[in-house]
Formats: sequence, C-alpha cells, structure tokens
Amino acid sequence: MKPVLLLAALASFGVTAYAFDPASSWSEHCAKCHGKDGRGETKTGKKLGIKDYTDAKLQAEFTDKEAVEAIKEGVADNKGKIHMKPIAGLSDEEIKGLVTYFRSLKK
Repeated sequence: MKPVLLLAALASFGVTAYAFDPASSWSEHCAKCHGKDGRGETKTGKKLGIKDYTDAKLQAEFTDKEAVEAIKEGVADNKGKIHMKPIAGLSDEEIKGLVTYFRSLKK
C-alpha cells in the first residue's frame, strides 16, 4: 500500500500521527515552576527557590544525563522531600527532546 493511502486509511479510523513538541511539553509539565522562559520567576518557582536556567554557567553545572534523571525520577532533597515530581508517560526520545529544549533556554 502506498504511504499516502496508508495514512488516509489510518486517518479514516481516527488514527493520527503523533509528533512530540518539546516546547508544548515544557509548557505543560515545566513552566508552572520553571517559567515559560526558564527563569523560575513564577509564583511557585519563587516559593521553591527555582534557579534561573537561562544562565549558561548554571546549566553547565549538570549533565544531560542528570537532567534526564530529574525528568524520569523527579528531584528530592537529602531528607526525601520532593522538589520536582517525575514526568510520566514520556519516551526516552521525548525526554531527550525536552532536555534539548531546556538547553536552548540558556542565554
């Protein structure tokens, strides 16, 4: 079956292609605390003492692997208090896309 016909057939059954959008994911999962721009200047961000992740020096203090772990596992302090919940339902590729988007916020 030709790709166009296959897509048309799938669409007729209500199946649509899914394209992950890191900016939308950031807005949905991260912006409440970190801010749309990554500065952490939100009501919740200020309450939690969120850092300004547009600062390239601050971003350089941790690796992509650490960012991936924070997204997958969440962030807690040494007493076990949760500071960031994990984001459920994202594939490894989507998480990598979100980290790439996060890195793009630095100035």
